[in-house]
Amino acid sequence: VQLQASGGGLVQAGGSLRLSCAASGQTTSEYVMGWFRQGPGKEREFVAAKRGAYGNTRYADSVKGRFTISRDNARNTVYLQMNSLKPEDTAVYYCVGRSYWTVAYYSASQYTNWGQGTLVTVSS
Repeated sequence: VQLQASGGGLVQAGGSLRLSCAASGQTTSEYVMGWFRQGPGKEREFVAAKRGAYGNTRYADSVKGRFTISRDNARNTVYLQMNSLKPEDTAVYYCVGRSYWTVAYYSASQYTNWGQGTLVTVSS
C-alpha cells in the first residue's frame, strides 16, 4: 500500500487546513489510517487514527475538539480537518496506515505504511 499526502501549507493562527491522504494498493474497509506529526526540534507524535469509515477513532489530547479525522472508503482517502490552528501545530504531518486496529494505535512503530509528509506552518 502506498500513501500520498497533500494539503499542507501556511496559515495564520486560528485558521483552518484540510489534509488528505490517498491510499493506493490493496486495502480493506477495516484498514486503519491516521496521522502523526513532527514539529521542529520535537519527537514524532500521534495525532489521530481511524478504522475504516465508521470504526474506532482516536485523537491526541492536544488536538481533541479542533481536529477531525474522516475516511472515504470509496476513494480510499483519509482527511484531517484542522481548525483553530495554533503555532504549536506547526509540523510535518505524516499519513500512516496498517491492516487492522491495534490498542497501540498511538505508537508509530505499529504502522507499516507511511506517506511522504506534508508541511503545515501556523504563523502567530
